[in-house]
Amino acid sequence: MKKTLLYTLLLSATLVFSQDFKLVKGAITENLLVNDSIGETMAIYTPSNFSLDKSWPVIFVTDMRGNAKSSISMLVNSAEKEGYVLASSYSLNDSLSLSENVLIANRMLNAIVTSLPITNNRMYTAGFESGAKFASILPTFIPDINGVISVGATLGSIDILNVRQKFQFIGVVNRTDYNFPDMLEERKVLDRLKFPNQLFVFDGEKHLPDGNTLAMAMRMLTLSSMAKGHIVKDSTLIADTYYELLVKANTFFTNDQPILASYLISDIERVLAPLITMDSLKTTKKSLRRSTSYKKAIRTQNNIILKEDFAKGDYSYYLEEDIITYNYANLGWWNYQMKELDKLDKSSQLFERQSSSRLRGFINALIADNVDYVVSAEKVDMDALNLLYMIKTITVPKEYESYLKVITISAGMEDFGTALFYLEELLKNGYTDKAKLYTLENSALLRITPEFNELIEKYLTNARYDIIPQ
Repeated sequence: MKKTLLYTLLLSATLVFSQDFKLVKGAITENLLVNDSIGETMAIYTPSNFSLDKSWPVIFVTDMRGNAKSSISMLVNSAEKEGYVLASSYSLNDSLSLSENVLIANRMLNAIVTSLPITNNRMYTAGFESGAKFASILPTFIPDINGVISVGATLGSIDILNVRQKFQFIGVVNRTDYNFPDMLEERKVLDRLKFPNQLFVFDGEKHLPDGNTLAMAMRMLTLSSMAKGHIVKDSTLIADTYYELLVKANTFFTNDQPILASYLISDIERVLAPLITMDSLKTTKKSLRRSTSYKKAIRTQNNIILKEDFAKGDYSYYLEEDIITYNYANLGWWNYQMKELDKLDKSSQLFERQSSSRLRGFINALIADNVDYVVSAEKVDMDALNLLYMIKTITVPKEYESYLKVITISAGMEDFGTALFYLEELLKNGYTDKAKLYTLENSALLRITPEFNELIEKYLTNARYDIIPQ
């Protein structure tokens, strides 16, 4: 009897049955079929208090590598706190065309809406980096989407925005992210087009925001729905949010972070102005922006971002020139640039350290874009590809894959001198996977050379092939 009762209670607490889905409350349910006739699948998260007796807001999380579970996992705690259903497709992929991905997303959206009680006007998208760019494109093609949470990415395309089909855009970005300056500028564009938008800016060593920041982004969507009359106003939630954000803004100012305080006050004003009186906040905002600490900080940040623009222009120009002319001689210039950024890393000024991180991020994103471009060509330019990977070993010395690519490509060209040089650089940087080194593509002849095995013996011991004295 006790076992039966326990089982019944457990079942009612963890399982919910919809028209088409069997979902686990408070957990991610994986590999659900979107449609019986199509092989597309998705993952869904429902809060622990989920019930079919009421309607729920939903966030469609877009990941362009089809990592549905991992992308949802990053938002689970926030969704649990704020009461959101999460859904993500395993079928999205950046190798597909935009139209194909939009159709996949639309089919998933329709499957969710027809199977779960979703609140009208409360369907949103969210994503991280490339997934965020796609998330921000979807409202243009799917009008039922009312808002976007974009983590670490600008809009996918400003040119396709429809001013008659506005949606709320919430950006979340670390000031070390190379997208930060562009997201600041984009905010001005959205303001001019009268798109409701907020930008949560944070500092810290972690590139991604914490759960509290993501939860607050979701709450901004909730409060905006209250302001539009889509859901009933919750006076307690409004007051609690106002107090929580004011305390945080004050903490920023006290900790000598006046710019972050200013950004946050602006977001409070944008979201809560339709819900409560903001006269005192406007006074606080004016006082903050007139303060000496704010004026000094914003001037310094703006000057550094301006310098970054010139540096990024140089990086873009020289990378393109180097690829076109196969300018291996310019590797020294790239090495010098990284040493200059190393100096900024040691600066006592926060803004300069953040600038270094942004510039590194920009360079590596630029290299990645060029690698994708070269690889996508009908005939791959192996010399250009090899040079890109060589530059990557300079910009990210501890990323071993770039060295392995150079070794593989150089060995395939029978340029064993270059392959051996990068093999030693790889080993100097701490690489230890000897088995992989003996199975690299195009390296059969390289692996049996005395020089190759001498390096293995020197850094890893026990070379596979005997080293025969000359």
